[in-house]
Amino acid sequence: MSSLSLAVRDSSTMLRRNLLHARRYPSLTLNLLLTPIMLLLLFVYIFGDTMSAGIGGADRSDYIAYIVPGILMMTIGSTTIGTAVSVSTDMTEGIIARFRTMAIHRGSVIVGHVIGSVLQSVASVVLVGAVGVAIGFRSTDATVLEWLAAFGLLVLFAMALTWIAVGMGLVSPNAEAASNNAMPLILLPLLSSAFVPLDTMPGWFQPVAEYQPFTPAIETLRGLLLGTEIGNNGWIAIAWCLGLAVLGYRWSTARFNDDPK
Repeated sequence: MSSLSLAVRDSSTMLRRNLLHARRYPSLTLNLLLTPIMLLLLFVYIFGDTMSAGIGGADRSDYIAYIVPGILMMTIGSTTIGTAVSVSTDMTEGIIARFRTMAIHRGSVIVGHVIGSVLQSVASVVLVGAVGVAIGFRSTDATVLEWLAAFGLLVLFAMALTWIAVGMGLVSPNAEAASNNAMPLILLPLLSSAFVPLDTMPGWFQPVAEYQPFTPAIETLRGLLLGTEIGNNGWIAIAWCLGLAVLGYRWSTARFNDDPK
């Protein structure tokens, strides 16, 4: 078999392994998934009327439309924390050392983690999106092309954050440290335009919310689904995704390929 065929075969095997782990031990994924769902329900049903008035909306439905795209991006960040924990667990429990002694493609282990995490992120987004629809979110003006673009953005964003999460898992000494190291992936959406517009934030805080990956991605997704102005956010979001993906890939592969001491 060619090198490419071996890589594809071994990566597929590792992907099946990770998906089986996720199916047999769903508690971590479900716990991480509860965070965006609880925040969605909390902000809609407890703060919905007040927040809607704050963004110039007529009623709670306006705030539902505003918050759902941000929650979907937060879901990706939350799900990838599980990737960091899973990678760290593999590293510390010795299975990676075992894989190093076997005749398998070296990079297939982390490729399996990445693809599996992206699939889980997409599934989590679909589930959270279904909750959003159930409580009143609608995207009636989006065209088929805009829906495809929104889906592509979500996948690209999930890929970028997953590579970063893999790197965090590889440098963490244990699963608890990996979870703590990856915590910014769920905290950054709280400091973005996910819940309130940038222009309603204090002036000193606006740069913190603006110059980070979540805000342009959220604004782009919001524009695709709701028809709001996207401006330069689309290109900025893509640049963030590609930059983080390249950084995470180089970091993860370099760390993984280091011979154990």
